[in-house]
Amino acid sequence: MVEPTRPVPGRPTVVLVHGFCLDMGTFHFQRQMLAARGDYRIVAYDQPGHGRSGRLETGEYDLAALGQTLRRVIDRTTPEGPLVLVGHSMGGMTIMAFAELFPELFGDRVVGTVLMATSGGLVAETKLVAPALLGRVGGPVLYMVSNATRYGGPVIDKARKSTSNVAWLLTRKYGFGTRKPSPALVSYVETMNSRTSADTVTRYLRTLATHSRFPALAALASTPVLVVVGDKDMITPINHSEEIVRRLPHAEFVKIHDSGHVVMLEHADEVNAALARFLESLENVEER
Repeated sequence: MVEPTRPVPGRPTVVLVHGFCLDMGTFHFQRQMLAARGDYRIVAYDQPGHGRSGRLETGEYDLAALGQTLRRVIDRTTPEGPLVLVGHSMGGMTIMAFAELFPELFGDRVVGTVLMATSGGLVAETKLVAPALLGRVGGPVLYMVSNATRYGGPVIDKARKSTSNVAWLLTRKYGFGTRKPSPALVSYVETMNSRTSADTVTRYLRTLATHSRFPALAALASTPVLVVVGDKDMITPINHSEEIVRRLPHAEFVKIHDSGHVVMLEHADEVNAALARFLESLENVEER
């Protein structure tokens, strides 16, 4: 499912790439801010197996396939003109896979990249699936997670339905950093989690657990980069972002205090301000 807005002549298109077990709704406040400004075209889409998008027709759910999907979205919606890619969590990993496949597009088509709460490699899969899967499974069948590919999606889905309160609490714990996050926001994220089938969850596990694309970051070295992370992110801890910045020393690094993994929802105003500054800085580069 792809939702593009109308083109804005002479301005970049901002492509929003969401994370694991979420959907384009994670960028609600960023889309709202960008739409209000009216300076940029926005392209948001649901990754395969998430939100309103269907499953991949063939092959495994892997990051290379997600990079190819991002290319198809771009070719379909924005065949020409400058692009700014914004990725959260697995969305950032998708952009890295895209950079690995199409490095020649960076500096030419892609004029800026924003990486939010993401990692260049080796993310612990149990932390990634905790709010989306563990809370729906419950204690008696947690063993399924370490053997996820052995169990069918329907078996795990059936188990997930019995412990929605636990899922909500785990979403709050793993997704947010403030002591008392907005219950409405927690429910908003948990609803996205719960809509992601166990089949999708388990099929993504292997690619997330083996993700290692630090060399792909080299493609970003010649273009502006913004790295954003919450200082209490339990899923992709701050040291993952620090490693990205170590490899991309020109990147702007923004740490959001008292924020967890869904930083763009939990502290939308701060993230929006950083994103707006970054986009404005791209205009200044073009004018020089």
